[in-house]
Amino acid sequence: MANSGGGTLVFGITESQKAATGRTDTGKLSERHESALRSVAVTAISPPVFGLDVVQLGEPGNQCVVVVVPQSMDGPHLIYRGEYFGAPLRNDADTVWMKERQVEAMYRARFDERRRSAEVLDKLYAQAAAMRSADSPAWIVAVAHPRLPGTGTKRPTNTAARMAFDQAGKNALVYVGRGSRHPLENTDMNNPRPGLRRWTSRPMVDGDSRRWQEAWVSIHDDGSVSLAAAAGGHRRSRTEYHDDHVVESRAVEVAIADFMGLIRESSDRLTLGEYEVKIGFEWDKKDRLEIWATGGMSGSESRGTIPLAQFTPIEVTLRADADAADFYQQVHDLALDCVNQAGIGHVQTISPPS
Repeated sequence: MANSGGGTLVFGITESQKAATGRTDTGKLSERHESALRSVAVTAISPPVFGLDVVQLGEPGNQCVVVVVPQSMDGPHLIYRGEYFGAPLRNDADTVWMKERQVEAMYRARFDERRRSAEVLDKLYAQAAAMRSADSPAWIVAVAHPRLPGTGTKRPTNTAARMAFDQAGKNALVYVGRGSRHPLENTDMNNPRPGLRRWTSRPMVDGDSRRWQEAWVSIHDDGSVSLAAAAGGHRRSRTEYHDDHVVESRAVEVAIADFMGLIRESSDRLTLGEYEVKIGFEWDKKDRLEIWATGGMSGSESRGTIPLAQFTPIEVTLRADADAADFYQQVHDLALDCVNQAGIGHVQTISPPS
């Protein structure tokens, strides 16, 4: 079914000649049974099929189990039997084996999709990065695009956009609490403005004195999200500021938390799975980018960090529909990838539960 656009399995149905004739109780869906179903999709298939939706329906004594197999862009999915492998394909009520030309076409479609996805991601990144003024401090730019974009024909209303930004902010607070400056909270989330197939929350700044708080955040109609926010030049005290090329690691972590909060909200709202993500930094390049470690009694410091002549963009695939604990871990790992480039070995504010 993953090789043929997805499908649905229903356990607890009697049938005759491909037609359902009645119900038969499956019994209770235990954690062991559900784990076994998911394990088959991951361990017995290559590449694995993630994102199964396993649900029990009905009352005790008349229960069934529904397994929804999502559409996949990673075909062909293969199964192995000893030294042999094949690509099964669902054809009405039968399962057939793909011919060589079908396997070739599916691989070509997979590679074309990845190339197209990379092009879309690069375009989104360029659009978000263009919001930074030439004299602004260093910015963090983060964009994400679903591998299977949302296909709804009705555009979200202004009210729906406000609710989406509000929920994204609540999501972010799960990962980093109120003690830090959130880019989302520096934007006018209560008054999003329409754009090209997107809604944008604009910065709330009152001049150059607060340019270190500037942020632009967008939620796109197809489920894509983008965040571009000042990360350098942050205030150290009432009268002191970091240099424009100096970024506190805490500011990176908070921006990642807000960005992932946006992804989680879009995924939940549009029922999306995997996202392609790209994160980078933009600055004037007159000085090397410095990400200072923050935390503890000393505030922020550059000791042991690595000044960067360039920042290698982080490009990863995330499972936006993962359970809460797994998604939390992805937030942590993404922030860690960012600060690791500057020689910082751990994050300070994002601590997934054990």
